[in-house]
Amino acid sequence: MMGIKENAFAYIDAHRSEMLKMWEELVSIDSGSDYKPGVDKVVAKVAGILTDMGGKTGIVEHENAGNAVVSEFGDCKTRPFIVLTGHLDTVFSDPETTKKRPFTIKEGRAYGPGALDMKGGVTLAIHGLQALQNAGFDKYAFKVVFAGYEETGHKNSDLAETMMAEFKGALAAFDFETGFMNDNVVVERKGFYRFIMETFGRSVHAGNEPENGRNAIVELARKAVDIDALTDWNTGTTINVGTIEGGTVANAVPAYARMEVDVRYLDPADFEKKKEQFEVIVGKVYIKDVTTKMTPVAGLEPMVRLDGNMKLFDVYKSVYEEEGFGSPEPILVGGGSDATYTTKVGVPTVCAVGVKGGLNHTVDEFADVESLFMRAKVFIGTVLKL
Repeated sequence: MMGIKENAFAYIDAHRSEMLKMWEELVSIDSGSDYKPGVDKVVAKVAGILTDMGGKTGIVEHENAGNAVVSEFGDCKTRPFIVLTGHLDTVFSDPETTKKRPFTIKEGRAYGPGALDMKGGVTLAIHGLQALQNAGFDKYAFKVVFAGYEETGHKNSDLAETMMAEFKGALAAFDFETGFMNDNVVVERKGFYRFIMETFGRSVHAGNEPENGRNAIVELARKAVDIDALTDWNTGTTINVGTIEGGTVANAVPAYARMEVDVRYLDPADFEKKKEQFEVIVGKVYIKDVTTKMTPVAGLEPMVRLDGNMKLFDVYKSVYEEEGFGSPEPILVGGGSDATYTTKVGVPTVCAVGVKGGLNHTVDEFADVESLFMRAKVFIGTVLKL
């Protein structure tokens, strides 16, 4: 007679085609962070799936951001519960993206917008939970929380506070973010902060009266160099001037320039110092009469390496090794995720336990198909050992 693990694993093996179908259906819904109709559509679809599975499901609605879904399996108020989390938005805002790059599988890899980041992980989480249900596992309750606006740091909603309230008190959390081809698992993440800096000068004809112009590009370029110099490899704070633009034509002094800057950090105290230095740079004037404005656009605090993260990772790794899937290592990465909020309320968390792949956030994003099934089994095995 098969036990719970054997039954759950057999469920995954028997439902490979259904898992692939769900993966394709989710990817085929364009849900770029800035395209609320698409995000809300995929959230509604997943909410329906979770409800059909027996979850007590609700949609968290936002006026200026994509919605989110929360679903409970069992009474999370009175029983120990485990969190399954991730996001349903992608970085591809064009609502025609999937027409140009539909979900495809070629030579063991899946392609399409969000196939890796992170609709594969959502598919894996849902079917892993279904397998546990089907096998009769009832030791813990489960809470599923999928955000609809993660890629931009929840800048236009209060979902971060909502998630922390939902996560608080959980026994453990699995964030099914994009996995790595080398099998490693994230136990710590840097925080990130993104801002726009704009300079406002005076435009004149560059040939007729250049002395009366005030070059916004030159002012901004000098400030870009100042900002870049604030990167501190010792503290792990890195600063990237990612985009810069300005001017209209070559024979006119540019009156406007703009750049967007990305900051990654480990130490919140060091980050606060950097913000003060940014303000100093804003106030500095290289070219008379040129003014500067700085506007924050997104941010996410670090995912803290809790002792509990390491204990949970050890269990996850033991399942990996026992099943002959490999031997992952715990890692720190610079990219952010909502595991920030599970660790912020003290919940032991492993992150990047979704499908494996690479090149996420690019048109060449790919996911390893076999990892969809393999990592569903690792999740199941880990839950059974807790």
